[in-house]
Amino acid sequence: MDRRTLLALAGSFGAAAGLVSPRLALAAAEADTPFSRRSLGKSSAPVTVYEYFSMNCPHCAEFGLKVLPKVIKNLVDTGKVFYIFKDFPLNEDAVMAAQVARSLPARQYFDFISELFRTQEQWAYDPKLKTKQDYANALFRYAALAGMDRSTFDAALANKKLESFILNELKIGEQQYHIDATPSFVINGRKREGAVDYKQFARWIDEA
Repeated sequence: MDRRTLLALAGSFGAAAGLVSPRLALAAAEADTPFSRRSLGKSSAPVTVYEYFSMNCPHCAEFGLKVLPKVIKNLVDTGKVFYIFKDFPLNEDAVMAAQVARSLPARQYFDFISELFRTQEQWAYDPKLKTKQDYANALFRYAALAGMDRSTFDAALANKKLESFILNELKIGEQQYHIDATPSFVINGRKREGAVDYKQFARWIDEA
């Protein structure tokens, strides 16, 4: 499935549901489902950041592995930033990875996507992977390490409602914030782009 096909599919879906924190307990009234919010920090923080990212984007991996840990330590854990993850898959294997990540318990989400970023070459860019089933089998190795059995994994990939939700996140990002590249950030309503270093990201937060 190429980028154009993804966009066409996204255009057919309705409004998105909200996105649950892997580092904070769920609110009493909030269920831990694949459709619940995936976030870091407290919603009362003065700055809210949406990160639009694709699981197989090398620039997203660079930011997620090198910069985001500093953002969490210095800006999220100190109460300055509420950080929300938004799916913006670039192709079909990125959609599959997002479906699997969201089908794990919310508390495992951040660690799992970090591991997918770290091992991106093995499951997204290995030249031996030719078919959709090849990509699925490669992804399952990491899902299994996170405690997911094969039947749950297969059900996650077959979940059309979840696929629709993920593609609708993409559609809303494009329509509401004009997202057209990953990673992109919406910081208190203002769009920013690129796998910038920590100093630049912190500057954006100060400006917000």
